[in-house]
Amino acid sequence: MSNSSALRVVRRVPFWAQIVAGLVLGVLLGLVARSTGSEWLTTTLATVGDVFVGLLKAAVPPLVLTAIIVSIANLRQVANAARLATQTLLWFMVTSLVAVGVGLGLGILTDPGEAAEVAPAGASYDGGTGSWLDFLTGLVPANFLGLSADDGGLSFNVLQLVVVALAIGAAALKAGDAAEPFLGFMRSALAVIQQVLWWIIKLAPLGTLGLIGNAVATYGWDLVGPLATFTVDVYVGCLVVMLLVYPVILRLNGLSPVKFFTGAWPAIQLAFVSRSSVGTMPLTQRVTTRNLGVPEEYASFAVPFGATTKMDGCAAIYPALAAITVAQVFGISLGIQDYLLIAFVSVIGSAATAGLTGAVVMLTLTLSTLGLPVEGVALLLAIDPILDMIRTATNVAGQALVPTIVAKREGLLDQAAYDAPRGDVLGDEPAVEQRDERATVAA
Repeated sequence: MSNSSALRVVRRVPFWAQIVAGLVLGVLLGLVARSTGSEWLTTTLATVGDVFVGLLKAAVPPLVLTAIIVSIANLRQVANAARLATQTLLWFMVTSLVAVGVGLGLGILTDPGEAAEVAPAGASYDGGTGSWLDFLTGLVPANFLGLSADDGGLSFNVLQLVVVALAIGAAALKAGDAAEPFLGFMRSALAVIQQVLWWIIKLAPLGTLGLIGNAVATYGWDLVGPLATFTVDVYVGCLVVMLLVYPVILRLNGLSPVKFFTGAWPAIQLAFVSRSSVGTMPLTQRVTTRNLGVPEEYASFAVPFGATTKMDGCAAIYPALAAITVAQVFGISLGIQDYLLIAFVSVIGSAATAGLTGAVVMLTLTLSTLGLPVEGVALLLAIDPILDMIRTATNVAGQALVPTIVAKREGLLDQAAYDAPRGDVLGDEPAVEQRDERATVAA
């Protein structure tokens, strides 16, 4: 078979099937690498996964900047833009409160710290800690694009980038006709970026193979044993939120949970293997608009904002369970006021850690607020990569859910797109081709 014929055969395979094939092959290669001790295979798998996530992350800054500027300019067509933003924040908080309630309930019922086979005497932690001032600091861009330098090179703060884009978009609206050439350039740039992003997304099966293969080869299941109850609780809590709480919310708003999950599945499964809400964000935005029928003008604001502040897995379920576990390991009793404080920190604290190091910083913020030993973080770091997979999948599911619910309640949802047969849920055309249709819905 020629290369062109083989390529045509691959293209006819549904995208979801390609992802599943990459997942299965990655697990098998990971098991081979782990059982044989092959450093070459492990390194190759890690490199493939890192390159894919790096490509996704590289697409995020220009996508966020251009999409939000264009969406702000297009919001002049939407009469209730302020109401949309308010409803988005409200639903972020409501769903986070429910998620932290699930985490607290599981922790109280199962006592994960009582059975933990770890000794606090050897615990130490010298990493960073969360602070309530981080939220205010994170809002103020250090430079035009919120860029910073670290050992890994240049990095960016998504929340600062959102603030910059919102300011530029608002200024373009205020400038009126004089800003039209600038907005025309932004629209063209967005179209080009979306096309490049589509090419990157098509590499997801390879990225999945590398990411999951490296996880299996590097961690296996050996790290789960000492904190088995805690590990199971995190997975059960995330699954309860995704497969019970979210479907109930969807049903109450007249939407099919099956259609939601089949539409959002490409982003959820990529989040699981990549462990990066920000890296998955371009795909989350794509499935939210194309598969779930959310107007792009609204989704281009809600999804990037949600990627920094809407973290039901990392900032609600996980810190609630982790705080209870650490308290029990160190022999500290928690009262009702402590549980209420955990809920408060989880709902508000995700904004305070936006742009920082995800769940670890969120956990240090929770522990320090409760007066618990921050050294307890060290007890949980060993299994963090295993927990981070389900946490990130839950984050991304919530980031797609809220814009869908708000769009439905505000009469903006393209119901035909939401209810459409999935098949190959991503389709073959770039997302930009859907833009005019979504704009019509929004208007």
